[in-house]
Amino acid sequence: MWINIARYILRNRIAILIALFIVTVFMGIMSRQIEMSYQYAPLLPEDDPTYLEYEEFLNIYGNEGNMVIIGIKNEDFFELSDFNNWQDLSKSLLEINGVTSVFSVGQSYDLKKNSKEKRFEIAPIFPEKVKYQTELDSLKDVFYSLPFYKELLYNENKDAFLMAITLDDELLHSKKRVKLIEDIQEVGQQFVENSRHDIHYSGLPFIRVVTAEMIKKELNMFIFLALGITALIIFLFFRSFKVVMFSMLVVGIAVIWALGIQGIFGYKITILTGMIPPLIIVIGIPNSVFLLNKYHQEYRKHKNKIKALQRVIRKIGNATFLTNLTTASGFATFIFTSSKILVEFGVIAAINIMVVFVLSILLIPIIFSFLDGPKERHLNHLDNQLVGKAVNGLVRISLNHRTKVYWVAGFMLLLGFFGISKIKTTGFMLDDIPHDDPLYVDLKFFEENFNGLMPLELMIDTKKANGAISGSNLKRMDKLQEELKAFDAISHPLSMVEVVKFARQAFYNGKESHYKVPSNQERNFILSYVNKSNTEATANNGLVTTFIDSTKQRARLSFRMKDIGTTEMAVLDKKIRETITSVFPADKYYTSLTGASVVFFKGTDYLVRNLFTSLLLAIVLIASFMAWMFSSKRMVLVSLIPNIFPLIMTAALMGFFHIPIKPSTILVFSIAFGISVDDTIHYLAKYRQELSETNWSIRAAVVLALKETGVSMIYTSIILFFGFGIFSVSQFGGTVALGILVAVTLLIALFSNLILLPALLLTLEKAITNQSFKEPLLHIYDEDEDIELEELRIETKHELKSE
Repeated sequence: MWINIARYILRNRIAILIALFIVTVFMGIMSRQIEMSYQYAPLLPEDDPTYLEYEEFLNIYGNEGNMVIIGIKNEDFFELSDFNNWQDLSKSLLEINGVTSVFSVGQSYDLKKNSKEKRFEIAPIFPEKVKYQTELDSLKDVFYSLPFYKELLYNENKDAFLMAITLDDELLHSKKRVKLIEDIQEVGQQFVENSRHDIHYSGLPFIRVVTAEMIKKELNMFIFLALGITALIIFLFFRSFKVVMFSMLVVGIAVIWALGIQGIFGYKITILTGMIPPLIIVIGIPNSVFLLNKYHQEYRKHKNKIKALQRVIRKIGNATFLTNLTTASGFATFIFTSSKILVEFGVIAAINIMVVFVLSILLIPIIFSFLDGPKERHLNHLDNQLVGKAVNGLVRISLNHRTKVYWVAGFMLLLGFFGISKIKTTGFMLDDIPHDDPLYVDLKFFEENFNGLMPLELMIDTKKANGAISGSNLKRMDKLQEELKAFDAISHPLSMVEVVKFARQAFYNGKESHYKVPSNQERNFILSYVNKSNTEATANNGLVTTFIDSTKQRARLSFRMKDIGTTEMAVLDKKIRETITSVFPADKYYTSLTGASVVFFKGTDYLVRNLFTSLLLAIVLIASFMAWMFSSKRMVLVSLIPNIFPLIMTAALMGFFHIPIKPSTILVFSIAFGISVDDTIHYLAKYRQELSETNWSIRAAVVLALKETGVSMIYTSIILFFGFGIFSVSQFGGTVALGILVAVTLLIALFSNLILLPALLLTLEKAITNQSFKEPLLHIYDEDEDIELEELRIETKHELKSE
């Protein structure tokens, strides 16, 4: 097959180049359709009960993630100038296109009982501009006498105050969202300059937009870093600008195709898909290295350029195809996680790894067929003494010190399993953000002063119309709220219970001691006042409609919580659900605990479990490819050992260095396994070739295969090590961990494939090199059949007819 492929490529060079140019232009056009993702991609599948509960909540009560929060710490907050500056800030924010409402101390209101008309009237506590300090002091006392706002808008003990900015949903889901957040920050900066007090920003829309912009900046940075690092390393190896230039051309076209394919699929750029272009560069360059290294080896033998290129395609094409297939398989297993963000990442990565193979096998031979043959100075890297000595040293170890190799490997495995036992599993919503980044610092500000901002929602279905406002159920809700206050990670609640307490206080002329759940008799009077109140004002201020549905059957208890991590959240979630069930028995009430915090916790747990499954699937899938290639079950086992070994070592390092298992770090194993197997395939493919040429001398075949493929394996591993190493400069901790851990894993895999694999082949000898391995399903090449230079031409129609 590869003989025919080689003939076709070299005889149709011009037509292939024209076709590739047209497709590349098309992909470039399609790449312009890609957009940034400013939403958290759901980690849970759409049929998961937790996801369905969250969707039900959104359908009833609307979006919970449309609010930006501004916080300030100021012990002189109620000084006239400081307070008026805060009022001016809220007024300026309301003028921004996309801001629908602003709610803070200055916009707080009081309920006044109108005995004559038997209704409550809503009245602002503070005017737009307070003129005198004495007036402000008096209004401050009124405000502090209303427990409804305590820990909702302020924390008196810590002199902390916040402002909630509600954003327009439609604009928030459009491209204008970035400008909206920038406008809010610009107004905030003006306030800082006027007041000389720092302010803090948070809220889901703010976090999403800021992180998306960080990803956008890193995308371009990583592409240029990947190109620069790989170009430098290739030049140091080959000492040829032509090799560097055309290798970069191949991966550059692959990046355009990758972005174009993503545009065709309609996938947005996320923190994972944003890594694909640099990954394509890093993973694609080794293809060029193996092809060009073999081209130089062949050219040195007979100085026939076309024969050398034809043999490159035949000898390296099959092995390179399988190495790319195994790498693509490692990424493709993410498709089976049912997580949207990972499915998209797996689809695009797997497709484009095979694309970069096709581009490499087409462009490298075609381009170099038009160029002059390499000069002697360009072939000197084949005699690199440093690399040669390293390979010879590895040969000696494999031949003469196999027992020591096994002892060292055994000791490292024991150490590895001990390290694995120390691994912990956890994840935080802002886990990947540096702890000195303003985004993280500001979130901690709200956690310290208001017990966090991550939404935690409880929905109670009383199963009866008007059940949510019955006296008994209001008391149950109040009891539940009091019990949940015992958990430090949860904020002060906001619910219908708090509204009714507020109304009772107003009914008794604002006395603070009456901020309690009304008795049944009081409840009827108070609700009659509420029903006769200004319904428009009530709705605008969210007194009722935010917390109960239209039938008054279901009620909502809204909390905010700290980003405590999935490990602590698992414990807390269980305790909260037990508390809920004790107050609202499951046989009489239907309750659901939801919100972004719960969805994230459940999603992370789901993802980690499924990623372990995807790793197992990757091992099975790649083992199947190895069996197909080598037609030997024993050889598959031998080839897997050197590649599972690095995974165990990496997991051990995670345990020793306290790197937890989370979605970003669990990705390492499937990716690294898919890539590290490449070296094994190249080595075993060459080993099988050498067996036939050495009259089935296993010892000679092991040595010759190691000497020829060892150089390319070292080259590609160095490129991959530094290529993945570039991710260590990311602002996201998960990306840093992914880059470093994959780089380390591949480095360990290099030594494992260069030392442990040959040692295993020599030890087991004829037990694994059976007849099916000698006569494989896929033949690598036939040395006697070559394309000569004079045969390289495009056949005419007349010649085709005569045939």
